[in-house]
Amino acid sequence: MRLSDLLKKKKAGIVKEWFNIVINTYPLDTSRFLKKQKDPFANPVGNTILQGLGPLFDELVMEMDPNTITTFLDPIIRIRAVQVMFSPSQAVAFIFSLKQAVRKNLKKELRDNEIVNELLLFELKIDELGLIAFDIFMKCREQIYNFKAYEERNRTFRAFKRAGLVAEIPEAEIQEDRPVH
Repeated sequence: MRLSDLLKKKKAGIVKEWFNIVINTYPLDTSRFLKKQKDPFANPVGNTILQGLGPLFDELVMEMDPNTITTFLDPIIRIRAVQVMFSPSQAVAFIFSLKQAVRKNLKKELRDNEIVNELLLFELKIDELGLIAFDIFMKCREQIYNFKAYEERNRTFRAFKRAGLVAEIPEAEIQEDRPVH
């Protein structure tokens, strides 16, 4: 039996283990809530993670279509990017924890050298997924910082305007000051 067949056969157990590892990266009270609350409206974070991990796993086992990967990885990473409790490495480390989940679910099968060799190749795909996750995370954080800078600039402008330190220049004066070509 090939590794891909084993992974497909044991998908439910692997994804469940992976989900638990991801959820355990949160503080204890939060992780309990994320595990127990099944209502997607009451628990959008847990639901988003759970809904994304299965398809991500499928893509790793299959061809790794970048668009499909981004579709399922982006929402998970966006959540972790806005949560200030995570450093960049902590935010994407859950990707690499899939290795642990796979090894735990394939203990017996890992006695076969051919399976071990295939697993090493599979783990390279996980590493690639981790790099994709990091790129998504950095784009999200960049957007957050741009929003914050924009908001701070607007807040400062409004404060200056209220203090009478800023005046708008009429359009006619702007036209007069422009050089003629």
